[in-house]
Amino acid sequence: MTKPRDPVTAPGPNDGHDARTYAELKKASIWLGLAAAMALVVLLIQPLLIIFGGLVFASMLDGGVRLLGRVLPIPRGFRLAIVMIAAVAFVVTVFYLTGVQIAEQAEQLRTTLEVQANRVASWLAELGVMPARSDLAGMAQQALGSVGRLTSAVGSAIGAVGSLLMILIIGLFVAMEPRIYGRGLEWMIPLHSRNEFAITLERMSVTMRRLLAGRLLGMAFEGVFTWICLWIAGVPMALLLGIITGMLAFIPNIGAITSGVLMVAVGFSAGVYTGFAAIFIYFLVQNIDGYIVIPMIARRTVDLPPALTLSAQILASTLFGVLGLALADPMVAMIKVALQRRSEAAAQIEGVGDTSESNSAA
Repeated sequence: MTKPRDPVTAPGPNDGHDARTYAELKKASIWLGLAAAMALVVLLIQPLLIIFGGLVFASMLDGGVRLLGRVLPIPRGFRLAIVMIAAVAFVVTVFYLTGVQIAEQAEQLRTTLEVQANRVASWLAELGVMPARSDLAGMAQQALGSVGRLTSAVGSAIGAVGSLLMILIIGLFVAMEPRIYGRGLEWMIPLHSRNEFAITLERMSVTMRRLLAGRLLGMAFEGVFTWICLWIAGVPMALLLGIITGMLAFIPNIGAITSGVLMVAVGFSAGVYTGFAAIFIYFLVQNIDGYIVIPMIARRTVDLPPALTLSAQILASTLFGVLGLALADPMVAMIKVALQRRSEAAAQIEGVGDTSESNSAA
């Protein structure tokens, strides 16, 4: 008669109560969760950018509400309503007073840019630097056809209007009761990390408000100063170029280059001397803004290295399109705050550890 084998004593995959099996399952679930989270971020990057844009807009409203609270001790809801009414009234007044002029100048700007682009392309083609115009058209069509689905969706008019509307709605709701959403985020964090997360979240809010306040001041300065200088120099479409320059000032580096190209193109369309005047005005505005306005604002706001900001804009625009380009600066600022707070917390832990070791040694 055959002697029965001894049963296997090692834990198997069905022994969930075993410590080693549970540990392996926990590791596997963590890695699978990270992979699923990365996949969701890739698939849902457009809605995530819209939500982040809403938070940026909410920070702008919150900054205005806090600033108004220094002079008007009234409930927050009334202050938010005053800020919204003032913003809408300003936009409506500007477009009401200059709407016809802006519309005419916008059409004139489109025609001028087309003429100037054709002149430059023809001149470069004669020099042999660029292909012929027909080849350029084919290259442009090929380049437009190779644009990704996400960038095309962002660049479309319907998608842009819908995204802007959602950003405004999300920002308005968050600005009404920001503490509720902050407490909701803290509730999702483990108990032992909630205090640290609350400190980091508060610093992010302050940094975002300061960053946007500096951006708005810079936009107002560049827009108004550019308009006045171009108007004095006799450059056509001075008002429209001032508005475009002010709006593009929200995007550092790339916005300044874009507005400069438009300014110089319009200037040379009116004559050589006007073109050189536009070049001089562009460098004058950028130098005053870079050496006087920005350093004064940076003392009270966020001082980001220009190379880091430009690199982030290039990456964000390549990956996420126009919306990513506009939000690259706030994203870099938030990451910087989180990393600084983490390093401070680590330094505090090391300091406490060193103090306890010295006390035990004594």
